[in-house]
Order: sequence, then structure tokens, then C-alpha cells
Amino acid sequence: MKKLYPITLSRALSRALSFSSSTSSSAQSTAFPLKHVTKGNFESALAELRRHVAAADFVAIDLEMSGVTSAPWRESFEFDRSDVRYLKVKDSAEKFAVVQFGVCPFRWDSSKLSFIAHPHNFYVFPRQEVPIDGPSYEFLWQTTSIEFLAKYQFDFNACIREGISYLSRGQEEEALRRLSMAYEDELSDTWCNLKEVRDIPINRMADVLFSERIKNTFSEWRDGLLQDRNGGSQLQLNSNDSKQQFQTVFFKMRPALSLTGFTSHQFRLIQMVINKHFRDLSYVRVNGDDLCSQHLVVYTESKDDRGMLMKEVKDENRRVAEMKIQAAIGFRHVIDLLSAEKKLIVGHNCFLDIAHVYSKFVGPLPSAAEEFVSSVNKFFPHIVDTKILLNANHVLQQRMKKSRTSLSSAFALLCPQIAVSAKSTGLTFQQCVQVEVQVDDLRCACHSALKTIAWSSNWNSGAKHEAGYDAFMTGCIFVQACSYLGIDFKLHSPSENLAHNEKLCKHVNHLYLSWINGDIIDLSTGNKVAELFGTNYFKKKYLNILFENIVLIWGFPSKLKAREIRECVSKVFGPTSVTSVYHLDETAVFVQFSKREFVSDFLLLKETLEKSDGPISVLHPLAKLLEGGNTRAGNYETYKEICSSPISKVLFANQAEAVGIKWKREAVEPKIAVESKEHSSFWEENAVNNSTKSSEKSKQGKVHNAEKDMLGGNYEIIDSLYAAEVNQIRTKL
Repeated sequence: MKKLYPITLSRALSRALSFSSSTSSSAQSTAFPLKHVTKGNFESALAELRRHVAAADFVAIDLEMSGVTSAPWRESFEFDRSDVRYLKVKDSAEKFAVVQFGVCPFRWDSSKLSFIAHPHNFYVFPRQEVPIDGPSYEFLWQTTSIEFLAKYQFDFNACIREGISYLSRGQEEEALRRLSMAYEDELSDTWCNLKEVRDIPINRMADVLFSERIKNTFSEWRDGLLQDRNGGSQLQLNSNDSKQQFQTVFFKMRPALSLTGFTSHQFRLIQMVINKHFRDLSYVRVNGDDLCSQHLVVYTESKDDRGMLMKEVKDENRRVAEMKIQAAIGFRHVIDLLSAEKKLIVGHNCFLDIAHVYSKFVGPLPSAAEEFVSSVNKFFPHIVDTKILLNANHVLQQRMKKSRTSLSSAFALLCPQIAVSAKSTGLTFQQCVQVEVQVDDLRCACHSALKTIAWSSNWNSGAKHEAGYDAFMTGCIFVQACSYLGIDFKLHSPSENLAHNEKLCKHVNHLYLSWINGDIIDLSTGNKVAELFGTNYFKKKYLNILFENIVLIWGFPSKLKAREIRECVSKVFGPTSVTSVYHLDETAVFVQFSKREFVSDFLLLKETLEKSDGPISVLHPLAKLLEGGNTRAGNYETYKEICSSPISKVLFANQAEAVGIKWKREAVEPKIAVESKEHSSFWEENAVNNSTKSSEKSKQGKVHNAEKDMLGGNYEIIDSLYAAEVNQIRTKL
């Protein structure tokens, strides 16, 4: 399906809401019973979830996002090396929002010989609850994602208006740091506006009259205090200013005037008048528990009393600010709960999900995959990917052989018989391993119509792709896969950590970095797993990808197709010199050579031709590729550098230009030799080490002889014109 980039949020949402509202309500009436959680019932749901997670054997999770790829070329390609694949995942997690988070604790009930599942569906929205420097939160919406969510009746209003906001650990630490700095600054205007402000130029007659009336009012009030301290009086300005009232109150055991109905400019004038004319009066602004602030003029007996007032106000404002920061943590309390309980976390093809969890609720994603997996393992020491388990057993492999391993396909295959029995506590699914769903009493009562055993399949389509239901499906797939692995839950003890089960532990913390390439990374070590549990499918399919043999070309004439590009290059380097040409998009291709040295030769030849203005450059086979003067090229490390940029232009050529890369000629090896070896060496560590040592020994000679080899006949000169060109270049050298 073609993806459109970009689209305005208002237009996309209007289309999605229109589509959603036009769907039949029957699907909703038979939807799967979930615990839907918004900011309105978050506190009570969190307390309930704490109990369920504490008693759970594992917790399944699933996320719904606002999009996946910020540009077509950021899709996962078979030519993506593992470090590049991580950079693409990182870009996705940083640019898109999590709009729904499914959490489903599963507990084994030995008395019922079944798992008890508690599916929760959290609506999440990145609302800015705590004032921070810079613009408000921004994220991307992908049109296909919006339409996909609308197709499955996603409630956009609930998400945007009632979604639970959050602060990551990094954001919380930064907010507390700023709070501490402001508190320690004795002259800070942040806390109580006791800072000596500069005189405001008063040019308007209205400001002059207002300042004079304020001065007279404060003088009259202070004099009245000194004569009669009974208080309780209420002063007002002229009748036409009735909304601007002064009410005598007590603040911190001191008489004070509460100020209401003034503009921010008038409050500054009031502060200036107090500081200029009254030594025994102090202007104070107190931050309330809500977004409102209280403005007061407080009478103080002495300079020491004024200093004490300042500290009391600062302490109060700090307490309120800390409470706001704590309240703004929001949904991250769920993530902290999962991390603190150290439960086994189960996801389906969940590397991107884990990246989102880290980015949104922990802190900025590290620049390298190795650092990322190390940090993730500290917070979540036990993670299982059900997609890994589906390839971990020969019987499962055979069952899944003719079916896709998507979440819904795997669920339909492993959990085909679903019989619903009427139970007051929930729903029971009769499978190889029984799973009972329990929700709160109110939710069960709302779904009393589901008690009929002849249940329509509409419930499935109505709930599918809601994060809570997808988390439930993930957990069901997990328990069935465990059964295929030989785990007998009837022998399972509640005190046993499922992650340490000898039949499961070898699959724990193994995640697909790239499902397309079969790249698997071990979160506990940071290393790549050498084999895919007995299957050589990916190894065989992608054995011939040699990253050090790849040249990246972009900006060429759009009319050129892969076949024509291959012909241009092959006419120079020989008919067998190009093993494959792969389009990233319409503006860029990968060309994989049969020999590594052809990469540097090609880059050097391209540079030479671009510097030449003779007839040879026009008649050269590469002239068609270089036509227009906008063609650029680089090695695979150039591709990685472009992918690492936070910029995301729709076309790759525009992306490279925005990043500032026009062309690159690098005849030396990439800095990380292990990452630049052929993809098959990913599966054979010894081969990687041997190739690295060999390449390091020959690197110096290869750099020195790169241009000489190109001109000296290491590839076939197909036409006398090209031979003449070589002679001409050799003469110049």
C-alpha cells in the first residue's frame, strides 16, 4: 500500500473521524471486554493494575502508534545492516507518538488449571503538564496509520481529550533540576515575585492614574491596620472598577490584601508601586495546586519578617511544583511498575515497541544499538518476543510454515477453537492452555449480552488492533507456544519465575532487530544471536549481501531504472561486476559490486569524470547516470550517516542534501570492520574476525593502489574510446 507523506493533522483526523463514525455500532456492542483507561479513571485503574501485576506470572504488552516511518526510504530494507536498522527504529520512536498502550497481566490459577488475564487498554497522549522551555510536544501522524486506526473504531476524541499524559525519567529529572536551581536562587522571580523589579516606564495617562490610585489604596489599608487590626474590611476602587477588588485576608499569619481582577501589566505596576513606596509591604504570588496563582500584598513587621515570608512562600511554591511534577508523571507510573516488579514482559515483534517505551518513558534513545540494549536490560531484565518463539520449535515452524507470523494470523492458528461460556467473572477460552478473562464488575455487566455461546465473530474485528486486546492475543500466543516448547503449566509453582524456566530461558531477551533480515539481538549481552534456532532461512536468503561491496547512488535522472543503471556500470567494470541493484526510492539506489575494490574505483572514476569537460566524459557509459550534474555517490557508511540524521525528507536525494552530504569518496574500510562484513558473517563470528584481520593488513596497499588499479586494467575496457580515456587520464597523472 502506498503511504502518503505528510498530511495535516486536522485533515487527517477529519477523514478518520468521518470513517469511524460511519461504521456500524454493532461491532462496538460485541467488542471484546477491556478495561479502558483514560485520565479520568487512571488512579483507580493503576491501583488495580498494581495488584494484578504483583500476582502475575508474565505481562503481555502492545502499542498503537501514530505512525511507523517518517519517509518511504526509512522503511526496513533487506540491504539494511543491523546498525542502520536500529537507526531507523530510533527515528520512528522519536518522531511518532504512542496513542494506546495495552497491558495484560496473566496469572496461573492452579485451582482452575488456567491462566487469568486482565486486559487493560490505556489511552495515552503527550500533553505538556509541566511548563518547560521550548515549544510544546510535537509528533508526526502517518495517514495510513490514522486510517488503519479509524478502520478498527479507534476513539480519537478519547485519546486527545482524555488520554493520559506522561513525563519520562529524563524529563522528570530535568524538571526537578530546574526546580532546584530556581529555589536556590535567592533573587528568583519564579517563586514569589519578591525580586526588585526595574521601574516600568509610565507613558500612558491611564497607567499614571492607576498607579496613583493603587498607592492611595495601599496607604489607606496599611494605615487602617496600624490603627485598627480587626480586619475583615473590603476595599474597592471606583464603581466602574468593581471587578478589581481588594479583600483583607491572613496569609502565613500576617494581614494581607488578596488581589483579583487585574491584568499582568497591572500586576507589574502594582509590584513597582509596592517596591518603590512601601518598605513594610511585600508583593507575593503564590502558585496554587491548579493552574491559578494567588496574588497578595502582605504586611511585614520588619526586614527579618520579610525574609522569613520569602522563605515560607518559596517552600510552599516548591512543594506545589513538586506535586505538579509528580502528577505529570502520569502513564509512566505503569512503566515504572513493570520495571520494578521485574516480571517477564511478552511482546510480538516488539523491538519497535521497546524503543518507544524507552524513548517516551525513560529518556533519549542512545545513538548505538549496543548502548540501547544494555540500558533496556537494566529496566526490563526479562523480555520475550513471541515471534522468536514461533521459530523456536520444529513443530511450531511446521504449523506456521503456510501461515504468516503476524499477530492475528498466529492467534488464529494457535488459538482456533474459541468457546465462550457464561461466567459472572469473565470469559473462558478453551484452548490447549485455558485462559480466562476477568474484568471489573462494571465492565462485565456492560457485556452481559456476551453470555450467549453462539457468539458472532464481530467481537474479533471490533476489538482487533486495540492495544489492550492485542496484548491479550500476544499473551495467548505465548502460553500456547510455551506448551509446544514442552512447558507444563500444571507443574508451575507461583513462586517460580517463568523467565528462568529451563525450556524458555534460552529464548528470553532475544528480539528481532529486523524481521526482514532475521537479525536477532540478545538484550542481556548486546551480541547478535548467531542462529535462528535451527532454521537457515534468513542465512540462505541474504547470504550474498556484502555491505562493503555496496555503493549508494542518488540524485540521478529519474527516468533511469535499475536495469539501465546496471547496464551503465557493467559497461565499465565488466558484465559480472554488478550483482544487484536495489531501489531505496525513485531518487536513490544501492549497487552491489562483485568485488570490494570496485566501490572505491567507482567513486574515484565518478569524481574524475565530473572534473573532466572533454568529449570522453560525454561519450562515457556513465554519462547517462551522471546526466544533469546532480548525481551523488558514497559507500555504505554514507548511507548510515544519512540515516542517523533526525531530518526526514520524503525523497532520499532531498534528505542527503538536507543533511549536507553531496558526495563521498572513501577507499578505506569503514571504521567498524565487523559491521561492514558480509551479512553471512553475522551468523559466523569467527569468519568476521578473520576477515577483519585480513582487511586491516591490506588496507594501506588498497588505498595507495585504488586509482592505479582502476586505470591499470583491473576491469575490462569494452570500447576503444574508454581505453583512450584511460590513457588520457594516465598522461595527466
